[in-house]
Amino acid sequence: MSTPATPPAPTPPPLPYSPAYPIRTARLDLRPVTADDFPAIHAYQRLPEVCRYLYWGPLDEAGSRTSVATKSTRTTLRASGDVLQLAVVVRGTGTLVGDVTFVLTSQAHRQGGIGYVFHPDHSGHGYATEASRALLKLGFEELGLHRIQAELDGRNTASARLLERLGMRREGHLRENEFLDGEWTDEVIYALLAREWRAQQQ
Repeated sequence: MSTPATPPAPTPPPLPYSPAYPIRTARLDLRPVTADDFPAIHAYQRLPEVCRYLYWGPLDEAGSRTSVATKSTRTTLRASGDVLQLAVVVRGTGTLVGDVTFVLTSQAHRQGGIGYVFHPDHSGHGYATEASRALLKLGFEELGLHRIQAELDGRNTASARLLERLGMRREGHLRENEFLDGEWTDEVIYALLAREWRAQQQ
């Protein structure tokens, strides 16, 4: 009786890796954050409704300046745990509408994660969905990842709908595992596999 062949070990993504900026979608440019982006980013980082389901904020001017300075350094992936944080700009108007995050959670296991924050004045146009899809494409097609996930506060139904529009699958619901804003809250996990991404593209 023959022994089943052992699957080949996954090839880790090539590092260091920097996207060819800007990352262009149909309507958007995703580019590195600069100090000049402070007014636009602070405009939404200071809003309680934007920060309600996040681990930070609202931020005062000093907090946003620190945030912008940190984001501006996150343009290259060199090792597991590294992050890209990119401004999302509407190409036709030059308006910065939000920022997105891509994290290489594990090079060896080809795992990544995505996140996003957008100004509510620009909701309803599909910008967050379009920008997040660009991050999935980067992860699966540029870096050859196997799995990309996103975590969100269980109360954030709008974010859950966005992830479902991306074709991501709800994989976990962790009950009262985080203490935010004075209360115990749930965390929900969504994910997408490379083969599921490829099936979407057909």
